[in-house]
Amino acid sequence: MAVSKNILAIFFLFLTILSSSAFADQEDNYFVDAGRYYDVNHILLKAIAQAESGQNPNALNCANNNGSCDYGIMQINSVHLPMLNKHGISANDLFNEKTNIYIGAWVLKGCINKYGVSYKSLNCYNGKINGNNYYSRVLNNYWKFAKQADESVKKEALMYTVER
Repeated sequence: MAVSKNILAIFFLFLTILSSSAFADQEDNYFVDAGRYYDVNHILLKAIAQAESGQNPNALNCANNNGSCDYGIMQINSVHLPMLNKHGISANDLFNEKTNIYIGAWVLKGCINKYGVSYKSLNCYNGKINGNNYYSRVLNNYWKFAKQADESVKKEALMYTVER
């Protein structure tokens, strides 16, 4: 009986490892897909998610000075809810990882369109352009995630550090 319990325990451990790795792969696919859709670097999206929520899809922060709330893995701010509601997306929908990552990519793309590829576009995502060191947290995460990336991806990150 002890042998079969050990085999069963090992089997469940194996399934847990497989499912958590499949979950991580699916999450990475959301970053890649959203990055392609909005033409933003998927590693940069993942770096923002790390800075914003530690990549926690259930993160909720309602302690902002302006009374707004941030939702999900990309910490989408409630200031975007009026626009999102027009498209049928509610605050509750922001806890869906795929939805949240796509909206995060949309927000970042708007910042890039407004400020160009620079540190200001990263700070824009965080809601404060000047006097904000947010971009450096994102870029530190980016470099960690990009260690295995090719040179073109690494060069793209350098553009966010120029003209400070």
